Amino acid sequence: MPLSVLPSAASLDRDRVTGRTFQYGQDIRFVHATDGASLAWTAVGPAGGTPIVKAANWLSHLALDWEAPIWSPLFRELTRDRRFVRYDERGCGLSDWRVPEISFETFVTDLETVVDAAGLERFALLAISQGAAVSIEYAARHPQRVSHLILFGGYDAGWRHGASVADIRERESIRVLIEAGWGSDDPAYRHLFSQTFMPTATDAELAWFDDFQRRTTSPFNAARFLDAFATIDVRHRLAELRVPTLVLHSRGDQRIPHATGRRLAASIPNAEFVTLDSANHLLLEHEPASRVLLEAVQRFLAR
Repeated sequence: MPLSVLPSAASLDRDRVTGRTFQYGQDIRFVHATDGASLAWTAVGPAGGTPIVKAANWLSHLALDWEAPIWSPLFRELTRDRRFVRYDERGCGLSDWRVPEISFETFVTDLETVVDAAGLERFALLAISQGAAVSIEYAARHPQRVSHLILFGGYDAGWRHGASVADIRERESIRVLIEAGWGSDDPAYRHLFSQTFMPTATDAELAWFDDFQRRTTSPFNAARFLDAFATIDVRHRLAELRVPTLVLHSRGDQRIPHATGRRLAASIPNAEFVTLDSANHLLLEHEPASRVLLEAVQRFLAR
């Protein structure tokens, strides 16, 4: 349970990286996690119907991602006729950056904290990338609270499980580069991620994502996130799920292979699997797969 819920933030806030002031139209609130970390969350859209909670994923910023060319179209459509709750994970965005722990367990307990702060008894749970494993664990712990489970580009086990010596060497080299150069004005380090997340993105879209990552977390926390993602493992939870589940995955995803998404769906009882015709781990607004994903999600939620 949350320790306290603070009043809504003012409509103006200061970007902790650039020092610039920005304005946003969302009602940003803060809640304390079990270890005291301050978590930023918001709820947008009308009351009525089944609310949706989006589990946090790499990376988020409540004030910046509402205008993002990758997430905002889905966000805006989902808020047309229902309440949509999302939050910044500890260590990034408007949540506390200086936190004692960044781990899979804190990802799950932070989700629990935000759901309780929002006063939700039953809701649909939307997850992207590593947020899928967090949502799977949450649904296994609280099946009575999750009406629908939607997993896009997700995985059930981090890369360290079964990694070869070559894989470990490559991944650890990238981690060192990220920690050394994440906050630099030179986007080369962050570009290692951007191009695999969205290989079909335009130069402008890649530049936006590079800058977004820099403004969203610190070099130290970026490395901590990578360490936490690498050891995720909810494979033992899949057969336990008793929640209607929709799994979506891009056919050419370079971050998380399509086969991982297909195996994930096959391991969850009665899960539905949808393949998206895209090479991107994060879908872009202008690509047809983005519309396919939205329509599939809306049909699923209408059941």
